[in-house]
Amino acid sequence: MTAMVRVLMLGLALGLLAPQTAPPRSVTVKHTARALQPGELVVLTIVTAQAVSQLQVRAFDQEFAPFAVDERTWKALIGIDLDVKPGSYLVAVSTPAGDVRASHSLAVVAKKFPTRRLTVDESFVNPPPEALERIQRDAEDLEKIWSSSAAERFWQDFFLRPVPDKSNSAFGKRSVFNGQPRSPHGGADFLSPSGRPIVSPSRARVALARDLYYTGNTVILDHGAGLFSIFAHLSVIKVKEDEIVTSGQALGKVGATGRVTGPHLHWAVRLNGTRIDPLALLALLGKPTAGSED
Repeated sequence: MTAMVRVLMLGLALGLLAPQTAPPRSVTVKHTARALQPGELVVLTIVTAQAVSQLQVRAFDQEFAPFAVDERTWKALIGIDLDVKPGSYLVAVSTPAGDVRASHSLAVVAKKFPTRRLTVDESFVNPPPEALERIQRDAEDLEKIWSSSAAERFWQDFFLRPVPDKSNSAFGKRSVFNGQPRSPHGGADFLSPSGRPIVSPSRARVALARDLYYTGNTVILDHGAGLFSIFAHLSVIKVKEDEIVTSGQALGKVGATGRVTGPHLHWAVRLNGTRIDPLALLALLGKPTAGSED
C-alpha cells in the first residue's frame, strides 16, 4: 500500500469519526400584493423545512412581526410607504440563532398620484396661534401611539369594511388646501352619509377615542403587531380608550368634524409607521360583502 493511499484512508476514517455539521434549514418565501408600489401592502408567506419557534423579518430598514400559521408556515405583513422610491428591495428572513436565513426581492415601481384641490375653513390651513399648542399636543400623542403597538396580534383571519359605501378619494393624492400644498392624502375617503354606523374591521384595542384638531372626532384602533386603523371626522364616538373591540362592533357614526368639506369617513391604515392604502388591506385580507366594490 502506497503512502498516498494510506493518507487517503486515514482521512476517510477521521471524517467518519468527526462531528457532522448540520446543513442549514431550507426555507421558501413568496409574496402576494395588488402591486409593488408606494402605499401597497405585501403579504409574505414563509415555509420552513422543519418547525421553528421564532422568525424575524426585515424590509425597508425596519422589522415587521411575522406570525405562525402552523408549525412550518409563517406570514408577515409588510408596508411599502408612500415615500419609498422605485428600486429593488430585499426582505431578510432569519431565526435568532441564524439556522434559517433567506432573502426575497421586492421590485418596487413608481406610482403617479393625482392632485386634489379643496377649499376648507382657513383655520385648518393656517391655524390661529391659540390652536398651535393643541396641535402640537395631538402630534405628540399620536407619536406615542405609533410606537406602542401591542405585541399580541389581535386580528385573526380577515378585515371587514367599516362602512358599505364606496371610496371616492384615492389614497396618496397630493393635497392642496385653499391653494396651499399639504401632506399627501394618507387614507381612503368613503361616500358615507352623516350618521352612518362605522364598524371595527377586526378585533383591536382602542388606542385613542377623542377629538383631534385636524381629524375631528377620531378613533384609533391598535390591531397589534404594529398595525393601526384611524377613523376620522366622526359625529359620534361609541367606544372608550383601552377597550377591546370585536370585529363588526360599532365604533361611532360618520360625521363632518375637523378639516372636511362635508360628511364622509376617512379611514387610514399604518403598519410599523408605513402609510398603506386601506383598500389594499381589504383586497388582500378583506371579507367580501355585497355592494362593496371600489
